[in-house]
Parts: sequence; C-alpha cells; structure tokens
Amino acid sequence: MQLHTFLFSCSLILLCTLSLHSHSQPHHFISKYHSQHPLPNGPKESIEVTNPPFTHQPTPSCSQQVLHHSFANTIDTPPYSTPYLPPFDCPPPWSRVLLHFHAKTKGEQYDRIAAIWLNGVELLRTSTAEPSNSRIFWNIHKDITKYTSLLIQSNLNLTMMLENYINTEFTGVYHVTVTLLYYYENTVTIPFNRSSIRSLVEEVKVPDSKRLKELPADLIIPVSENGKRGFWFRLEKERDLRVKRIRIPRNTYKAVLELYVSFHGNDEFWYSNPPNSYIKTNGLTTGRGNGAYREVYVTIDGEVVGSEIPFPVVFTGGINPLFWEPIVAIGAFNLPSYDIELTPFLGKVLDGRRHVFGIGVSKGLSFWLVNANLHLWLDHESSIVHANRVVRHGPKTDVQRQEEFRGLNGEFHVAAEKNTLVTGWVLSSSGNVTTVVSKGFSFTNFIKFKSNGTYKIVKQRFKARKLVKVSDNKGEMISKLRVKRKYPLRVITVTEPGLGDRYKLVSNFSHGFIERYEGKGIMNSISNVQESKGWINVKGHSVLNGRASTKQNYSHVDKSRCYNRNVAADNGRIVTDNSDFICENSL
Repeated sequence: MQLHTFLFSCSLILLCTLSLHSHSQPHHFISKYHSQHPLPNGPKESIEVTNPPFTHQPTPSCSQQVLHHSFANTIDTPPYSTPYLPPFDCPPPWSRVLLHFHAKTKGEQYDRIAAIWLNGVELLRTSTAEPSNSRIFWNIHKDITKYTSLLIQSNLNLTMMLENYINTEFTGVYHVTVTLLYYYENTVTIPFNRSSIRSLVEEVKVPDSKRLKELPADLIIPVSENGKRGFWFRLEKERDLRVKRIRIPRNTYKAVLELYVSFHGNDEFWYSNPPNSYIKTNGLTTGRGNGAYREVYVTIDGEVVGSEIPFPVVFTGGINPLFWEPIVAIGAFNLPSYDIELTPFLGKVLDGRRHVFGIGVSKGLSFWLVNANLHLWLDHESSIVHANRVVRHGPKTDVQRQEEFRGLNGEFHVAAEKNTLVTGWVLSSSGNVTTVVSKGFSFTNFIKFKSNGTYKIVKQRFKARKLVKVSDNKGEMISKLRVKRKYPLRVITVTEPGLGDRYKLVSNFSHGFIERYEGKGIMNSISNVQESKGWINVKGHSVLNGRASTKQNYSHVDKSRCYNRNVAADNGRIVTDNSDFICENSL
C-alpha cells in the first residue's frame, strides 16, 4: 500500500538481495499484465462481496452529492475539503443514512489508502482498486446512521484524503463521487427547525431505567490529528503514542470509542514478519521485523482502557494482485472499525477537565494510520451525571514466543491471550445503571521457512469475545450484548527462479471474517470466507504475467432476513455468482 511515495521500496520485501529468499515475504505489486482472454467491452467493475447489492435496498427518500473530486498529484498536499449541509428538501430526522462512494480510473497506478471525515470524524476508511490500462470503477455503500448528530448540522467540512502520484508511467487518476442517501421510516416530512430536532432527540435518547435504546450518539468527538495531512495519526515507531486532550460533557451517561486502523510499509504484512533475531543473524537489511504480533491499544490519562487485534486486510496490490481482479479482498474497500466500550470508565473523565486520550500499537513498525471517534450519549434532563468504576481487572497481554531456525530455514510461533473485566455505575436522571464489560481473546501465529527460505507458510488464528451487560439498581437486566469474532488466515508462497532478475511466485491465500452479535432483540451474524490461488512472473515490482482464481462465500443473517452469496473469479472475470435470501435453518 503506497501512501507517501510511489517508488517500490526494498523495505517492502524481506531481503534486498538477489537471493530467492528476497521474494518469500508477501509483496506489494503493480500489475502490468492484461489477460489474453477477452473481457467485456467498456469499464470493468471491481467488487467487494458484502451485504446484499444496493439494487436490493429500498429507494431513498432523497439524496445529495456531497463530494466530487479527481485525485491526481495529491502527495504532500492538504486533503480535499468541501462544505457540508443537510439536504434542504429532505430535512432531518431520518431513520437511516447511507454513504455511496463511487470511484473510477484508467491507467497504471498503485492502490492507495483513503479516508473520509466529517468535521474530523471518520466516516469511511477505504483503499482503491489497482488499475491497469483498462477503465475500472467500483462502488461502496456504507450505513452511516450512527453519525446522525453530525449529519443534521450545517457548515461542517467534509474532507477526503487520497494521496496519489502521476507521471509518464503511473497515469491513473482517481475520480471520486460521494453521495449521501437519506431515508424516512414513512412518507411524513417533519419540518426542519431546531425545536423539532431537539424534541426528537429528547424523546428517543433519554435513558430509560428499564430499557436503553441503541440510537445514534448525541455527540461525536474526534480523537484525531489536526487535518492538515488528513485527520489520522501516523505512527512511525514501536513506542509511538499519539494523543489528544478532550473535555467530556459532565452529563454523559454512555461512551463508546470507535477505532479506525490501517497498516502500511514495513507492517503491511505484519502477520508474516519474522523476529529480529532471524533478520540479524542472517545479515538481512529488511526493516520488516518485530515478529508477527500487533495489538492496537487506547489509553486515558496513561491507563490502557481497551485494545484490539486488527483484521488483516490485504490491499489490491498485495501478495498477488491478480487475486483481486475483479473481486477484492475482504475489507479492502470498507475497512472495519472497532468499538471499545468506555462507559465503565466515565468516572475518570466527568470532572469538567481535559483528559488525554491516546492510541498506540504494540510492536508496531512504520507505519500505521490510526484515529478514533468518541461517541457520547447525553442526559438532557441533567447537567451533571455521576459515575464511578467499581471493578477493574485488566492484566497485560500474555504473549509467548518461540523460535528455531538455522540459516534461512526455521519456525516461529507466537501465542497471545488476554481477559479483562471492568464494572462501573452511572447515576443519571433515570437512576443508577451499572455496566459490566468482559472481554477476551486468543491469538496464535505460526511461520515456517523451508528450502533456503523460498517456501514460506503463515497460519494465523484469532478468536475474540465481548459481553456487555447493563442492569438497574435492583439488579434487573436492561440490556445484554454478546459479540464473537474470528479471523482465520493462511498464506503459502513459493518462489522459483527465472531469467536474470525475474522470478515466479506461486501463492495460496485464504482468510475469513466471522462475526456474531446477540442481544435483546438483536441477532446479526456474518460469515465471510475467501480463498485464492495462482502464480505470477515478476520483475522488480511489476507483474509480467500470471493466472489467479478467487472464490468467496458470504452469508449474513439477522432477525429479519438472510442473505447468501457464492462468487468465483478466474483470470480476471466472474465465472460464478449465485445469491439467495433463503435461511438454511428457517424450517
């Protein structure tokens, strides 16, 4: 993933030598190869297989284009900003808001990381498809209803960062259009004035001691940079901790931190990095070390209050770019964000003073792009809410490492686990409410080099669980939310010699994103598994030719519907695409 430089750097591969082992790490490529098989005329669509296609969505009540811009020579320039106003002919309140991101390009170009912020609050983290000389386009639809408290405001800046470089070789300009789609629950139009918005907010957001409704936050505060080079913090070193001082309103009764993360440079393939001892012993010059474990953590006034193992997103130039034509890797167009429940920690911050919120990455190397949105729910019937933490059990992550190698061959194991428990109460105008958050995860990573480092296998497993329970002062349950996630991953690469500085890279790759939410009246399950295999002939950073296939199985189930899609691509074209809305367990 290229951001601040268009040159392919030796730091992106394990070795900068002529040995075959220099190509055994996952790579970042640009594809100059064009399939010999005929493809349809006209622009070609890149897709990320996710929720049902937009054609299955209801017709929006209204829409407005909020951004239209071409990103050409944008490296080392400020991000693009444009004013945002709610639609005049479709005033709030809305029941739902979708962001539609449309991009198109033509010409050679690397893939690029990008993000969209509203008043410094991140709405979307994305990366681009990697174009060849053909015209390509893609669409992203993301539900942004949870940002309603911002979307109803006027005179805000909508900002997009996409650093790109144009010269005689890399000619691809990214043309981006962003449209917001607004929905009403019914056809009744509510006049747009501050009193009607306020009455709606007060009606639906004041906490009830018997039932807490999951509605958008009243206030969203960015934990981010100043915006001159985008609002993300850039972490360059292992001990980097980027901070922002924030004053929390004293009538806050609930807080959730939404964390956005992406990894690049020496950590783009962090899950395949060998330990530093292996690099040093073999006299390697790569900067891609520190082993294969990363944990993103959040602090308040120096205390760690939450952490996440990020989903290993592969960008469209990664491993084998032919894998991602036209089906991109899971999360490549819509990177996941991570919610950290901070309500039990409100006792630390409801004193009217500024507090230091920080974000860091354990063992992180250059570079990571991180920022967060702090979602706050306010008690409109009280100016001050009281809170305190009762129980806190938050040990450091237990990380075990084993390594055994001789020369360029060896095996490396990393295992990590963590279990935390925090309980806190909040006394608002609706009574005393206690929130209990228990979290845990297990992580294993195995790397093996064989055949003088020309064969490499990476196997990684991650399982996480989270339970959030909310009860009143009588101990009666108000709400309960259980979340489970799994990120299985496997990468196998074999390097074969070619003529001169050319080589052949054979790869097999599989990964999955499996998630389940369960609570009162809530059930949401996603199973998204992808498998790719193929080969490429490479010179430098360019793919000369090759062949690849990708197949994917996506399933989504909630209280109201089921959706399944099986899709497969071979040599750059879709060969299978079947979908249905049938629940297997509906009988």
